[in-house]
Amino acid sequence: QVQLVESGGGLVQPGGSLRLSCAASEFTSDDYTMAWFRQAPGKEREGVSCISNSDGRTYYAASVKGRFTISRDNAKNTVLLQMNSLKPEDTAVYYCAADSWPCTTYSTGDYSGRGGMDYWGNGTLVTVSS
Repeated sequence: QVQLVESGGGLVQPGGSLRLSCAASEFTSDDYTMAWFRQAPGKEREGVSCISNSDGRTYYAASVKGRFTISRDNAKNTVLLQMNSLKPEDTAVYYCAADSWPCTTYSTGDYSGRGGMDYWGNGTLVTVSS
C-alpha cells in the first residue's frame, strides 16, 4: 500500500495563509496523479486541487481558484498545497490522494474530483476563524 501523510493544518485567521504538505512513501510521487480533497462537517468530500502525472498540469475547484496553488517536490516525494486568502468556508479536514489516472475536469477546466482515487491519507484539519 502507498502511504500518504498530510501535515501543516492548524488554526488561521480569515485572510491568512497555510501550506499543507503530503509526504508519499513506497513510490515516486511524479509517477502518480496527486490531489487534495476536503470535507467539512456535514458535507460530502470534494476535490480541491490536482496535479496530473501525465503532463504535470494543475487544476483547481472553482471555489479555490486564484487562492490555492498545488505543486510537487519530486526529490522529497511531496506534494504541497499553498492556501492564501483563506475564508471560514475553507474550514475542513484536508486529505491527500494519489491515483494512476490523470486529473479529471469539467468542461470549464475546473477540477471535478470525480472518478475515485487509489490511495488516501488520513487528513489534516484546517480551521479558519477569527
